[in-house]
Amino acid sequence: MGSPQLGPAGGTEPYEIVAVASSAGGIVALGRVLGGLPEGFAVPVVVVQHLDPRHETVIAEVLGRRCKLTVKLAENEERVEPGRIYVAPPNHHLLAGHGGVLTLSSSELVHFLRPSADLLFESVAGAYGPRAIACVLTGTGSDGAMGVRAVKDRGGTVIVEDPESAEFRGMPDAAVATGAVDFVLPLGEISTVISGLVEARSA
Repeated sequence: MGSPQLGPAGGTEPYEIVAVASSAGGIVALGRVLGGLPEGFAVPVVVVQHLDPRHETVIAEVLGRRCKLTVKLAENEERVEPGRIYVAPPNHHLLAGHGGVLTLSSSELVHFLRPSADLLFESVAGAYGPRAIACVLTGTGSDGAMGVRAVKDRGGTVIVEDPESAEFRGMPDAAVATGAVDFVLPLGEISTVISGLVEARSA
């Protein structure tokens, strides 16, 4: 694609949530993106990273060492707070609802996956509409593509890691192919753009 462009959404309401999804290669990518968000970041961040459900996860600790923000595994019926990062625990779908309340679900796999980026993005689209940013990073498969379309349809903003520079380009390629993407960016630029978007619309 050519130089990244801001899509036609162009809303003015302050952003209230950022949702990020990744799979293969995602721990490194998440460390770069989430680690680049500044102290005092004005909105919560919710994350789906495909993890092996057979093992305890230390993803919150690993990411926490790279981030200025607090990182934790999401809990059921937890209310999100600005400047905190909530990661879906293994083998649970993560949904973000009205009022910033998170729901964990053990419902059936979506495209053989649990957690599902599509379910997270669709929940964010329904609850936040134009006040949401969705971001797809490296990964195999196509998880997240249906979800970014939902976010865009509700007036939200969609950012995708440039497939050319992604460690695994399946998820970025699938997201870009929807035509519902506002920014296609190298990994190193994503946190700056997210921060800039949030700051520009802050009250």
